[in-house]
This record gives sequence, structure tokens and C-alpha cells, in this order.
Amino acid sequence: MQNSSPKRPDTPCVAVCSTTFDEICRGCGRTVDEVAQWVFMNDDEKEVVWQRITAEGYPRRNT
Repeated sequence: MQNSSPKRPDTPCVAVCSTTFDEICRGCGRTVDEVAQWVFMNDDEKEVVWQRITAEGYPRRNT
């Protein structure tokens, strides 16, 4: 069985963590809850997050 999801890093984290102005990390684009729950998410749940954040222009290394 072939996985049709793109090859991605284990996490969208880029070590530019900031939720100073809202509940969205300025580095990776995930919500505070998504960051906290990431290790508990299955691959399909992570893929939904990956699709949303990449469509929004994340992850960002220089914010």
C-alpha cells in the first residue's frame, strides 16, 4: 500500500514559537491546541493540519 501524502517533517515546528497576539503560532501556523495535541494525533489528523497551514503560507522560518 502506497501512502499518497507528501513526505513531510515529523512536525511543522520551526523553533520560531510565538502566540503573543493570538492563538496561532507565528512560526508554524498551528493553534495552541494543535501544538499541544500534535504527538497524540494520527497521520490523517496531522495531514489536515499540514494542508491548512501550508495553504496559509506556513511554516515560516523568518517571522
